[in-house]
Amino acid sequence: MNKKIITIISVIALLAAGNIFLSIKCFLNEKQVVQAQEQLKDQQMNKKMVTFLNLFIEKVLKADKEVSFDDRLKLETAVRDLGDEDVLLQWEKFTESTSEAQVQIEVKSLLSLIVEKINK
Repeated sequence: MNKKIITIISVIALLAAGNIFLSIKCFLNEKQVVQAQEQLKDQQMNKKMVTFLNLFIEKVLKADKEVSFDDRLKLETAVRDLGDEDVLLQWEKFTESTSEAQVQIEVKSLLSLIVEKINK
Protein backbone atom coordinates (compact mmCIF):
# COMPACT_ATOMS: atom_id res chain seq x y z
CA MET A 1 0.00 0.00 0.00
CA ASN A 2 2.87 2.41 0.81
CA LYS A 3 4.48 1.86 -2.58
CA LYS A 4 1.19 2.64 -4.30
CA ILE A 5 0.78 5.90 -2.37
CA ILE A 6 4.39 6.91 -3.04
CA THR A 7 3.95 6.10 -6.75
CA ILE A 8 0.72 8.13 -6.94
CA ILE A 9 2.30 11.07 -5.12
CA SER A 10 5.35 10.87 -7.43
CA VAL A 11 3.15 10.84 -10.54
CA ILE A 12 1.10 13.78 -9.25
CA ALA A 13 4.29 15.72 -8.45
CA LEU A 14 5.70 15.01 -11.92
CA LEU A 15 2.42 16.08 -13.56
CA ALA A 16 2.32 19.26 -11.49
CA ALA A 17 5.93 20.05 -12.36
CA GLY A 18 5.16 19.42 -16.04
CA ASN A 19 2.14 21.72 -15.88
CA ILE A 20 4.17 24.46 -14.22
CA PHE A 21 6.94 24.12 -16.82
CA LEU A 22 4.48 24.20 -19.72
CA SER A 23 2.61 27.16 -18.21
CA ILE A 24 5.83 29.16 -17.94
CA LYS A 25 6.80 28.19 -21.48
CA CYS A 26 3.34 29.23 -22.74
CA PHE A 27 3.57 32.58 -20.95
CA LEU A 28 7.01 33.28 -22.43
CA ASN A 29 5.84 32.33 -25.92
CA GLU A 30 2.79 34.57 -25.58
CA LYS A 31 5.07 37.44 -24.59
CA GLN A 32 7.21 36.80 -27.69
CA VAL A 33 4.11 36.75 -29.90
CA VAL A 34 2.98 40.12 -28.51
CA GLN A 35 6.45 41.58 -29.14
CA ALA A 36 6.46 40.19 -32.68
CA GLN A 37 3.01 41.68 -33.33
CA GLU A 38 4.20 45.08 -32.09
CA GLN A 39 7.26 44.89 -34.33
CA LEU A 40 5.10 43.95 -37.31
CA LYS A 41 2.77 46.86 -36.58
CA ASP A 42 5.77 49.23 -36.40
CA GLN A 43 7.15 47.85 -39.67
CA GLN A 44 3.79 48.29 -41.40
CA MET A 45 3.56 51.87 -40.14
CA ASN A 46 7.11 52.58 -41.30
CA LYS A 47 6.26 51.19 -44.72
CA LYS A 48 3.24 53.51 -44.93
CA MET A 49 5.41 56.45 -43.85
CA VAL A 50 8.04 55.68 -46.47
CA THR A 51 5.35 55.25 -49.13
CA PHE A 52 3.89 58.64 -48.25
CA LEU A 53 7.36 60.17 -48.14
CA ASN A 54 8.18 58.83 -51.62
CA LEU A 55 4.87 60.09 -52.97
CA PHE A 56 5.47 63.51 -51.40
CA ILE A 57 8.95 63.74 -52.87
CA GLU A 58 7.79 62.70 -56.34
CA LYS A 59 4.61 64.78 -56.50
CA VAL A 60 5.60 67.88 -54.52
CA LEU A 61 9.34 68.32 -54.17
CA LYS A 62 10.28 67.18 -57.67
CA ALA A 63 7.32 68.88 -59.33
CA ASP A 64 8.15 71.54 -61.88
CA LYS A 65 4.56 72.77 -62.03
CA GLU A 66 1.58 73.06 -59.71
CA VAL A 67 0.53 69.79 -58.07
CA SER A 68 -2.54 68.39 -59.82
CA PHE A 69 -5.84 67.79 -58.07
CA ASP A 70 -5.45 64.01 -58.45
CA ASP A 71 -1.97 64.12 -56.93
CA ARG A 72 -3.20 66.28 -54.05
CA LEU A 73 -5.98 63.77 -53.47
CA LYS A 74 -3.47 60.88 -53.47
CA LEU A 75 -1.29 62.73 -50.98
CA GLU A 76 -4.23 63.59 -48.75
CA THR A 77 -5.42 59.98 -48.80
CA ALA A 78 -1.93 58.67 -48.08
CA VAL A 79 -1.40 61.01 -45.13
CA ARG A 80 -4.79 60.11 -43.66
CA ASP A 81 -4.07 56.40 -44.10
CA LEU A 82 -1.10 56.80 -41.80
CA GLY A 83 -3.48 57.31 -38.91
CA ASP A 84 -0.94 59.48 -37.12
CA GLU A 85 -2.43 62.60 -35.59
CA ASP A 86 0.89 64.47 -35.37
CA VAL A 87 1.67 63.92 -39.05
CA LEU A 88 -1.87 64.88 -40.03
CA LEU A 89 -1.66 68.12 -38.04
CA GLN A 90 1.67 68.98 -39.61
CA TRP A 91 0.25 68.13 -43.05
CA GLU A 92 -2.61 70.53 -42.44
CA LYS A 93 -0.16 73.27 -41.45
CA PHE A 94 1.69 72.64 -44.70
CA THR A 95 -1.44 72.68 -46.86
CA GLU A 96 -2.76 75.82 -45.18
CA SER A 97 0.49 77.74 -45.66
CA THR A 98 0.05 80.99 -47.53
CA SER A 99 3.58 82.24 -48.19
CA GLU A 100 6.57 80.57 -49.81
CA ALA A 101 8.61 81.00 -46.63
CA GLN A 102 5.89 79.40 -44.50
CA VAL A 103 5.59 76.51 -46.99
CA GLN A 104 9.31 75.84 -46.72
CA ILE A 105 9.19 75.85 -42.93
CA GLU A 106 6.21 73.50 -42.85
CA VAL A 107 7.76 71.13 -45.42
CA LYS A 108 10.92 70.88 -43.32
CA SER A 109 8.83 70.24 -40.22
CA LEU A 110 6.73 67.61 -41.99
CA LEU A 111 9.74 65.76 -43.35
CA SER A 112 11.55 65.92 -40.01
CA LEU A 113 8.50 64.58 -38.21
CA ILE A 114 8.12 61.67 -40.61
CA VAL A 115 11.79 60.74 -40.34
CA GLU A 116 11.53 60.98 -36.55
CA LYS A 117 8.48 58.68 -36.58
CA ILE A 118 10.26 56.16 -38.80
CA ASN A 119 13.35 56.11 -36.56
CA LYS A 120 11.28 55.67 -33.41
